[in-house]
Amino acid sequence: MSCSLLLHRQITGSNLFIPKSQKLFLRLLQRGYSSTSIDASAVFGFGRAEVGRSPLAGTVAGYDRHLFLRCSSPGVWPSRVDSAEWDPLPGLLSAALKSRTEHLTKRTRLTICEGEDGTESSNGDVLIFPEMTRYRHLTHFDVDDFVEEVLVKETEWLPGAVETLTGSYVFVCAHGSRDRRCGVCGPVLVKKFKEEINLRGLQGQVSVSPCSHIGGHKYAGNVIVFSPNANGEVTGHWYGYVTPEDVPTLLDQHIGKGEIISHLWRGQMGLSEEEQKKAQEHRLQMNGGT
Repeated sequence: MSCSLLLHRQITGSNLFIPKSQKLFLRLLQRGYSSTSIDASAVFGFGRAEVGRSPLAGTVAGYDRHLFLRCSSPGVWPSRVDSAEWDPLPGLLSAALKSRTEHLTKRTRLTICEGEDGTESSNGDVLIFPEMTRYRHLTHFDVDDFVEEVLVKETEWLPGAVETLTGSYVFVCAHGSRDRRCGVCGPVLVKKFKEEINLRGLQGQVSVSPCSHIGGHKYAGNVIVFSPNANGEVTGHWYGYVTPEDVPTLLDQHIGKGEIISHLWRGQMGLSEEEQKKAQEHRLQMNGGT
């Protein structure tokens, strides 16, 4: 079978999940471009044509609580991180959450983020927002009890002491196996955040981690910021079309001053899509439409 025919079958086959950005890449290969001649930035990166074209406000599905499970690194994440063929823990936790949906008082989202054993960010750690808590070393044996005690009953999980998180937490979608746009933009943003955090002496105050698919590939770079506002309340603010040039602004204005960056703002945890749009309209009116 020729490579061209194989690519065509991959693109058009109904049984194979291929993100839109991957399909574009395959089409370029079909047309005779070599993989080395395709400008990744122009096709998948910050310079791609779609950046800035779609309205952002109101593009976050409503939810109330966000769990981040530390599990390995983006380079080994499959397209579907809850796949049974991979590490069983994400899949088991996802399944347990789905099975208990009717018993959860808060709409709960699960995302995978980078973990590394032997560090402060160990595999199996679970971070919970807006509660700003962390449980250490969850295993697949603990999943059902953890979900029941912590998320359904909202009590402490006795096998693991709860820890209170402080500071601000930034998560950047870098799930390249799910979508090339996130795979190209995400690592660049993570690197830039770390550089700017070091320049500002914010180590220990601001943490940044790559994370798995959060929805809205076309808005890459996608960033979520959990940071206390002026009243000490923590809400997860989502940003899209973020470029490396925007990172200092997010650190200085959003995290430093609690000011929303309106032109990049997708929405926030705790608001419905319609409420996000109304919040954006109100903010723009208060700021004179800027």
